[in-house]
Amino acid sequence: MKTTETPPAAVPVGDGGGAVAKTAGAAPPPRRRGEGKVLNVFSHGMLILWAFMVVMPLAWAVMTSFKDDKSIFTSPWALPDTLHFENWSRAWTEAHMSDYFLNTVLVVGGSLVGTLLLGSMAAYVLARFEFPGNRFLYFLFIGGMSFPIILALVPLFYVMNNMALLNTIHGLILVYIAYSLPFTVFFLTAFFRTLPSSVAEAAFMDGASHTRTFFQVMLPMAKPGLISVGIFNFLGQWNQYMLPTVLNTDESKKVLSQGLVQLAVSQGYKGDWSGLFAGLVMAMLPVLAAYIIFQRQVVAGLTAGALK
Repeated sequence: MKTTETPPAAVPVGDGGGAVAKTAGAAPPPRRRGEGKVLNVFSHGMLILWAFMVVMPLAWAVMTSFKDDKSIFTSPWALPDTLHFENWSRAWTEAHMSDYFLNTVLVVGGSLVGTLLLGSMAAYVLARFEFPGNRFLYFLFIGGMSFPIILALVPLFYVMNNMALLNTIHGLILVYIAYSLPFTVFFLTAFFRTLPSSVAEAAFMDGASHTRTFFQVMLPMAKPGLISVGIFNFLGQWNQYMLPTVLNTDESKKVLSQGLVQLAVSQGYKGDWSGLFAGLVMAMLPVLAAYIIFQRQVVAGLTAGALK
């Protein structure tokens, strides 16, 4: 009787075996945990350092605004022994910070509305309509961003003087609008291109005019972009010093940046330092409040194009 031995199982030769062998041999090396921890610690350390560099001067200015002049020089890093709220009242009344604050609100408020209105209208046309000279106008606005404002101060002074706009609130508003339009058009043109055109086409099919489509359909959709560019323009216009110094020399029409400089040099070497820091904090608070309130909209407006 013959015993039949079971032959060994055949190993497939070809693509299957090769693939298994390659898969087994190409296993990725284990990830090093040390590298991730080092990178994480380094990034967090840089963020903490940056936050310290930004927050520390602000906190020191606020703390100093509640000190008297003697404590500012003798113990600049110590907490105030008592809160001198009279520094704020003195800066608001005697240093005329209230008048400067009102003038700044009028100028920045009017110029911000005009800049966003005219800039959004121009950006919408450049982004949505094709016509001869479209690209030329677009690059003309971009060229305005690269033109240094200091080169235009002398001719701008004579133009404003000939038009009787020197030392006026509305003249400064017009200059701020012209100064901020190039960046606004550049920013909003790219933003309008990311918006879906099907919504505007549906509005046209329903009988809406171009004006109604822009103000009731496209402009609400561009709200994140408007808030983002509005915050940037607000920061630049609120802190503007060169333009009002040249075009606005009337004491009753001066803005906050001019008022702070005048407060610093009003008494020569015996300046009112506590009142100066109080006025400085007054000028910073609206900017900080605006950014804190609209920070999510600013991030949404900056990342809208990338997300789409």
